[in-house]
Amino acid sequence: MNKKECPRRRKKLMDMIGSDSIAILPTAAVYIRNRDVEFPFRPDSDFFYLTAYPEPEAVAVLIPDRAEGEFILFCRAKDAAMETWHGRRAGLEGALAVYGADDAFPIEDMDDILPGLIEGHERIFYNMGRDQNFDQRLISWVKQIRTRARAGVVAPDEFISLNHVLHDMRLYKSRHEITLMRQAARISSGAHQRAMQCCKPGMYEYQIEAELLHEFMRNGARAAAYPPIVGAGPNGCILHYTENKDEINAGDLLLIDAGAEYQGYASDITRTFPASGKFSTAQREVYDLVLAAQLAAIAQVKPGNHWNDPHDAAVKVLTEGMVELGILKGDPEQLIEDQAYTKYYMHRTGHWIGMDVHDVGDYKLDGQWRLFESGMVLTVEPGLYLPAGMRGLPKKWWNIGIRIEDDVLVTNNGHEVLSRYTPKHADAIEDLMANAA
Repeated sequence: MNKKECPRRRKKLMDMIGSDSIAILPTAAVYIRNRDVEFPFRPDSDFFYLTAYPEPEAVAVLIPDRAEGEFILFCRAKDAAMETWHGRRAGLEGALAVYGADDAFPIEDMDDILPGLIEGHERIFYNMGRDQNFDQRLISWVKQIRTRARAGVVAPDEFISLNHVLHDMRLYKSRHEITLMRQAARISSGAHQRAMQCCKPGMYEYQIEAELLHEFMRNGARAAAYPPIVGAGPNGCILHYTENKDEINAGDLLLIDAGAEYQGYASDITRTFPASGKFSTAQREVYDLVLAAQLAAIAQVKPGNHWNDPHDAAVKVLTEGMVELGILKGDPEQLIEDQAYTKYYMHRTGHWIGMDVHDVGDYKLDGQWRLFESGMVLTVEPGLYLPAGMRGLPKKWWNIGIRIEDDVLVTNNGHEVLSRYTPKHADAIEDLMANAA
């Protein structure tokens, strides 16, 4: 995260909320995995977007036009004993010098200090419902202030969600954010290529997952952006399959949906390839159809088009292709109107991506699909899922599950496929696998 961007973001947000308001953003909570073992900590994305502060137990407070400083950070103080056990802390000094806070206070003092900061403001911008414990603390502080109303103390009488203003900011990526997302996609591309090259029948799905994670981490991405999906054969027809425990058999397709998180930014790439290195005739026919749908969808990503244009393009190609292959029967236009394609293609064609893999940002404005604008980043991910035993589905198509997904940036004149280094044409995939060391 580029800490120089954070002051600009904070100023923009404070300009929007106004001087009668205060914004309060806690970071994510620490969660217990089992007994005294914690899950790896990751800051809340909204909090991190505005502060770049990576430690737990922290709350950011923004007070526009406060003479003593607009950005206050409650955080952990330095503690030699705790740092010996659990690692270094920035402390109050680091909050000021490194993370740009105007004031910093120990997190333990928040109950004493924060009510005084809230006092005198008419509105609180805060995302209620994320952390029930913090919600209750905030409400108790407001009640405490209201008991002093007869003394002329002004207490907030309005809670406003930060989501609308802050998430619209996050939807438009800066040059620095795009640089990080390009790198996340490059690392993920290398991991997908490594998976293709090392895959052999008889391996287990979790062994391929290990190759992906190794490639992420050796290139500086300390974690996956989400639990990887490595589904062989029938498991490729399960949209969110994450068990990754079965053996990969000869003749299986292997669907991998995996992306690295790099410096807080996600990638999200899916590729499907033959475990034996060569598509069967039926597999190749379905694969080429999904690829054609994806290319048609990506072509619709450009300024002025709306969010649903890529989905409409993918549905049209998939439906016409399934009729041609005999998977569906009937008139394509009528089948689209009846949504008959959802039997085999039941999800949308993409989502926003950024700090969160399913990133923030409205898809509709005033009931209408949002128009694409430069700086937005989305995934494009059509698929077909043909499980064994599906009524009316000829046996030759059974257990063919294919999804092809890329990360696509909207540019001034069109789009840029950030994940373009990941092979996806069938011939390119087969050549890569054939030439594996």
